[in-house]
Amino acid sequence: MADDLLLHEPFENPARQRVAVPFGMWAFLTTEILFFAGIFLFYAHSRWNGGQAFLEGAKESAFWYGTINTAILMTSSLAMAIAERANRLSVMPLVRAMLWLTILLGTVFLVVKGLEYHKDVSEHLVPGPHFKLEHGPAEQFWAFYWTATGVHAVHLTIGIGAVMRLAWIDWRSDLSRRDTLIEATALYLHLVDIIWLTLYPLLYLAGRQ
Repeated sequence: MADDLLLHEPFENPARQRVAVPFGMWAFLTTEILFFAGIFLFYAHSRWNGGQAFLEGAKESAFWYGTINTAILMTSSLAMAIAERANRLSVMPLVRAMLWLTILLGTVFLVVKGLEYHKDVSEHLVPGPHFKLEHGPAEQFWAFYWTATGVHAVHLTIGIGAVMRLAWIDWRSDLSRRDTLIEATALYLHLVDIIWLTLYPLLYLAGRQ
């Protein structure tokens, strides 16, 4: 770990900054977890009361799109973890490579998700007047699908922006002195990845043998 940490207000010394920044991010992530908990509670209630009709809706989800995107996102998460570790060791070429790989894979995830959305819309899997399946539990599944994946995509977009900011700082100054900033960004992205890992079985495996 670099000893010449760039100090920011209101911190008076590096030791306090190293503790306070992750603590603040964890406090923020706790509110995010509570937010997604409400969405997952909707899924549990709908699944419990929807029975087989709810699962019939789940069977319409695009398994391969979801699986491919899971692999992409986990690779992106690994790249971000390597970038954080490499920065602690001041291996800057590796940090830069992993940051850009994280940005690239995160963007690819969103592109694949966009293709999946196009397929879903063309097959009338959007809750509303022209919904493909019977209204009721199957429609509730797709309401969950669009809400959860949409909110996740917004969070991932914010995460990509945060990593791009790190790349910008690296280009303009010395990123190796900002290890608390990289750590906070990595924590945020890892939470986004964990949320997707929770969504994957609920969206793409439910109802399948």
